[in-house]
Amino acid sequence: MDENPLDEIRVERSERGVVTVTLNRPARKNAIHQLMWEGLRAIFQQVRENEADRVLVITGAGDAFCAGADLGGTGEAVAAQHPLNAMTPVNECALALHEVTSPCIAKVNGDAVGAGMNLALGCDLIVAAESARFSQVFARRALSVDFGGTWLLPRLIGMHRAKELALFGDIISAAQAAELGLVNRVVPDDELDAFVDDWAGRLAKGPPLALQQSKRMLSNSFSSSFAEALEAEAAAQALNFGSQDTREGIAAFLEKRPPVFEGR
Repeated sequence: MDENPLDEIRVERSERGVVTVTLNRPARKNAIHQLMWEGLRAIFQQVRENEADRVLVITGAGDAFCAGADLGGTGEAVAAQHPLNAMTPVNECALALHEVTSPCIAKVNGDAVGAGMNLALGCDLIVAAESARFSQVFARRALSVDFGGTWLLPRLIGMHRAKELALFGDIISAAQAAELGLVNRVVPDDELDAFVDDWAGRLAKGPPLALQQSKRMLSNSFSSSFAEALEAEAAAQALNFGSQDTREGIAAFLEKRPPVFEGR
């Protein structure tokens, strides 16, 4: 492929520790080709490994979040692969996002369909513009759900509603997505940037270790018993009480001042 994948994924890091990843193919509604899946996987792994990266924000350039996989722009080399091999970078990217330990926010500025919708669902929080739309469009292309959608959807909205979205592939509005419980907030289009910036800033100021542990335990909750969850909570609190951040949080509470967390 002639396009440079580095130009198609913008990565910006703020001094606050907020990493903003922007899919940058507006002419293609930010559809993702194979090299981009590989690039995103590498970025997600870097965020996981970099202690200075406290929050990850994913969004799209132009008027779309992500149109899913670029079925028309995969190139001859990819098309010649066995389909299972072609799915490997997609799965690796989905797993890398799932394994990011810091809080992740999807800033859905427009259509999020197919794998693009599941890219958003793979984040911890979703903020959608009023004009955003969502669809598990796979069935309309004679494809089955991928990028973790079969795992994410039932956990988010229940099995029957998950099957309705997957089997019909209907397009739903941001308001409908909120009603189903798929998104956290729907805001006017012109307020999306400010709202997500506020949330990302608040999370970046939070205690990284404690937030990461809460995220991990919540993500694991469907596969653990209540007793196992309690054991995990106890282990997490023991780790917290040995940290400088927890000492700072308690001291700030007693001294009636804002805490300053350093991730230690």
